[in-house]
Amino acid sequence: MSAPSSTSRTLAIGDVHGCNTALDTLLERVAPASADTLVFLGDLVDRGPGTKQVLDRVLELENRCRVILIMGNHEEMMLNALNGLDRKLWYHFGGDEAVESYGGSMHAIPQSHIELIQSGLDYWETPSTIFIHANLQPHAPLDQQDGLYLRWTHLSGNERRYDPQRRVICGHTPQKSGYPLEMPGWVGIDTDCERGGWLTCLDVDADWVWQANEAGQSREFPLGRRE
Repeated sequence: MSAPSSTSRTLAIGDVHGCNTALDTLLERVAPASADTLVFLGDLVDRGPGTKQVLDRVLELENRCRVILIMGNHEEMMLNALNGLDRKLWYHFGGDEAVESYGGSMHAIPQSHIELIQSGLDYWETPSTIFIHANLQPHAPLDQQDGLYLRWTHLSGNERRYDPQRRVICGHTPQKSGYPLEMPGWVGIDTDCERGGWLTCLDVDADWVWQANEAGQSREFPLGRRE
């Protein structure tokens, strides 16, 4: 079985966490085209070996297709650290690996990378889908969501539908099974790439999944299938 064909796709990518080999392998399989929209759900940075390479790749993608970046908690920590706040916290949660990818100096992080991270949105929405990093505060409008929910709160597995007409696509809560988490009205696509799992891309209209890992392996299947 192969992915359904489409002239214009909305493609969500889960937490990359500096796994540049997995990202490059995934992009080769997905092959984003100019009509596609690529939504990164946050946490591009930290933990994996290639934060610099990942951000370079995302900047290149902006010349190839539409790119939307959601702000993750790791982008938040990185920006705080660059502004002189909570540097020890950032280093503790993977900022040290990020700095190593720039040769060991925060001063080597280019302005283009800082501006890319600063461009991250709290959320992005379409008529059918809400894209966030972590979770949503029940009953609160999207434009009044608390940043603690949007970037830091893990899914409990008992979330109810946020919007009866739309599905929420998110990352942040790692799925050690290697498969997306599915609940009524929710799909979680952080599949724990930085700890030896998979990096996931979901075609949100076709419900088709592509995955790749840091070993350069890849696979694809319809959402809901377990190989």
